Amino acid sequence: MLNITASGLLGPVVALNAWTLVVEVWMYAVIIPISQTAKTTPTSTKSQIDSMTPANARWKRDNFNHLMEQPTQFYAIALTMAIIRGGQDEGLDVLLAWLYTGTRVVHSLVQVTSNALAVRFCLFALSSSFLAAIVARAAIELF
Repeated sequence: MLNITASGLLGPVVALNAWTLVVEVWMYAVIIPISQTAKTTPTSTKSQIDSMTPANARWKRDNFNHLMEQPTQFYAIALTMAIIRGGQDEGLDVLLAWLYTGTRVVHSLVQVTSNALAVRFCLFALSSSFLAAIVARAAIELF
């Protein structure tokens, strides 16, 4: 049986999952009161509901959805690296994982507060480069 409990790669995985739960609670705290006052019907479409929802409330929902997208790649590759390394981390792998997690959290904060697209894009590109580096390191290790 593999022992990966000591892996430093697990910290960023748990941290990003915890952040996702924070965003989920924040989203519900904003969306539920709005949805209770919106004049929707059981047949209302998403676009109709979106038109009744203020943009700054939609940003929270959109960000929660984004945290269900690319970070799933991060979870898979971080766990893969933890298994490959058998819990014996290389500092660069852990650093890249924390950098990915940190830039995703900052990206979230930008999206849910101001939704500044140019800033978000730069942060997304930066986090993607950290993820790509982790994937490349895993590929080199495996192949």
